Amino acid sequence: MVPRRAAGRSGRPSRARPLGHVAVVSLVLLAATVSGTVHVTARAHDAGDLVSSSSSPGTTAITEATVGTMAAPTPAPTADGDALLAEAMGDVAVEAGARVSVAVLDVESGRSAVYGDGAFDTASIVKVAILAALLLQAQDAGRGLTAQEKAYAAAMVRDSDNASASALWTAIGRAEGLEKANERLGLVATEGGDGPLWGLTRTTAADQLTLLRQVFGDDSALDADARDYLRGLMGGIAEGQDWGVSAAGSSGSALKNGWLPRSATGLWDINSIGRVVVDGRAYLIAVLSDGNSGKDRGIAMVEAAAKAAVSVFATA
Repeated sequence: MVPRRAAGRSGRPSRARPLGHVAVVSLVLLAATVSGTVHVTARAHDAGDLVSSSSSPGTTAITEATVGTMAAPTPAPTADGDALLAEAMGDVAVEAGARVSVAVLDVESGRSAVYGDGAFDTASIVKVAILAALLLQAQDAGRGLTAQEKAYAAAMVRDSDNASASALWTAIGRAEGLEKANERLGLVATEGGDGPLWGLTRTTAADQLTLLRQVFGDDSALDADARDYLRGLMGGIAEGQDWGVSAAGSSGSALKNGWLPRSATGLWDINSIGRVVVDGRAYLIAVLSDGNSGKDRGIAMVEAAAKAAVSVFATA
């Protein structure tokens, strides 16, 4: 069964959840009782982002591919970059009641910009951070991933498989393990979801850009093999899930998306993070949003935001 949120985890401040979180967990309980699966709704594979499962996916072949590297650490966002991004976002249609936050890095120049500073539920983009935490733990132990861990990792990232994510979430020590890894990776505003609720991890666009720099840069807590492995999985996303930030690129996209319908409101969380290449120039982009009236409308807005982000530095 899925436990209700506790008043607060030791050492971590409690925070109130919107009514939508309670409704989602109730739906998960019903689904798990009837079928023993992690699927909350047939509309979106990602909608089961909130629960754990003991089922094990079949072994998935893994192809490692180097998607690209970044030459130097990222400087802090500049006021000029932030202003340019805010101006570009003025042309993006955002529904009334919806929120969006964007962070972008021009790899060649090292310039970055951030629009919006709110926290959002991750949905499945947290799967990148889960795998990064697992790779750090394996790295510390001086070992590679096991065959089972690789099967889970491939299904989790490429196919957005929730049962695999739940297995690895437990393996890393859930929120505590994630937050220990985040501290080493430089994430400062990300809080793991309570208990098995990894899909309700809270994060910011700026933190997700930091995570992308750790995956696609050379100055990283992750070793070269770990970075190559993560890049390869993000560069081989399953057909039908290649939307979001990839809409801003012409080639070389590597990404992870997250989508989650909220039962209480019927509104959608739509998130996308990754690396894109435009005319031979690489960008790291994170777009987070919630309050979208539908999945397709949310995707269209996220893609428009990613294109706006690239436009800020495309002619620099």
